[in-house]
Amino acid sequence: MIPLDLSLFGHDPVWLVIVKVIIWFVFILLATIFNVWLERRTLGRMQQRIGPNFAGPFGLIQALGDGLKLLFKEDVTPKLADRFVFKLAPFIMTVVAFGTFSLIPFGGTVKMFGHQTQLQLVDTPAAVLLYLALTSIAVYGVVLAGWSSSSTYALLGGLRSTASMISYEIAMGLSLVSVFLYAGTMSTSEIVQAQARPLQFGAAQWQGSMGWYFLLLIPSFIIYVISMFAETNRQPFDLPEAEGELGSGYMTEYSGMTYALFFLSEYINMFMVSCVATTLFMGGYLPIWPFNNIGVLNNPWLGPVWFLIKAYMFMFLFIWVRATIPRIRYDQLMRLGWKWLIPVSLGWTMLVAVFRVGIADGWLGSRGFWITAIVVAAVLIALLLFGGPRETAVEEEPTAFDPYAGGYPVPPIGDQKVPGLVDVVSSAADEPARAVLSETSDSQRRADS
Repeated sequence: MIPLDLSLFGHDPVWLVIVKVIIWFVFILLATIFNVWLERRTLGRMQQRIGPNFAGPFGLIQALGDGLKLLFKEDVTPKLADRFVFKLAPFIMTVVAFGTFSLIPFGGTVKMFGHQTQLQLVDTPAAVLLYLALTSIAVYGVVLAGWSSSSTYALLGGLRSTASMISYEIAMGLSLVSVFLYAGTMSTSEIVQAQARPLQFGAAQWQGSMGWYFLLLIPSFIIYVISMFAETNRQPFDLPEAEGELGSGYMTEYSGMTYALFFLSEYINMFMVSCVATTLFMGGYLPIWPFNNIGVLNNPWLGPVWFLIKAYMFMFLFIWVRATIPRIRYDQLMRLGWKWLIPVSLGWTMLVAVFRVGIADGWLGSRGFWITAIVVAAVLIALLLFGGPRETAVEEEPTAFDPYAGGYPVPPIGDQKVPGLVDVVSSAADEPARAVLSETSDSQRRADS
């Protein structure tokens, strides 16, 4: 494989750069509108209903109509809100969502208007780190939206979303380190080209999809896919938008076009993380096996077609999960991120690093290395299965359940039972409620007599 020459970037004529930016911008907007329609239509099929079917053929113009409706709706700003920060937050989210797409290679080297160029806006030796840096800025948009709204519900939604995004940013970053170790680069275009290398096991050699990192680095791929849902606040991790708890999370006080910008950035982020997963784990714009052996289909101009086929597999996964898996609790979300994904990502990264060094230095050919590895693995598995303190179950005596003990009615938990209405009111500290019940009982007694 010939390494990709990054010197191709940054030397296009200004007019060609402008043309590529316009094509890129229009494509993202059209893809976002299509993604909204695709989700609503697919959910309709999964839930045995029609979905949007009135505006345009098959309801294709419905998403565009919804966007125009939000554009002309009244944009209300809370009276006590910080107006500048309140308006700035959705723009931060949108700019970050658009900016990350400039690092995605949709195709290889082509000849456009007589100039040799890449079907990618920009690439650097540390492009993936730049992607992680840009996505981390989105946290500011979330927390500023919740804080500037001067609303308790929006603030709680912003804090919950920020905590979950930070925890999953760490797991996501660690899952990508093994990709860097295998590819030997952090450039997005070079990572795609690195997946075109033939996969070798001794004398055997496979050319094509077998070298893609979703097969070689399965734990990293699974961790990244889980992090995708948390990064985009999608079900089952859509706690910032838990309608029964927080209204609409950090977006509760937004309306009109500012709300539309949050809505736009969410669907752009869905497509963006799908494109990143395609680039880093699914071979990017490389053809799917066995089509890579057909010269006509292994064409740089067909790279965007192969890329979109793979990216929309992840988009369908987003929709499928939303239709099938319920939302989890907040404590389950944080426990999954901090207690499982981050330690597993760290341990897997260390194993990949040892494996790569072992291949380079010839450790894997020695019997002592494999004996040591087996012993260490057996000890770790034993500690995982049988280690840790043993908790003895202590039977607790059932206590009387008072749903009004805290001043507000709460539902029973576990084996708790709600007592009768008279018992509840008599045990509550609310004197007006007792008086109402007593008056109701007297009137009922007089009616019976």
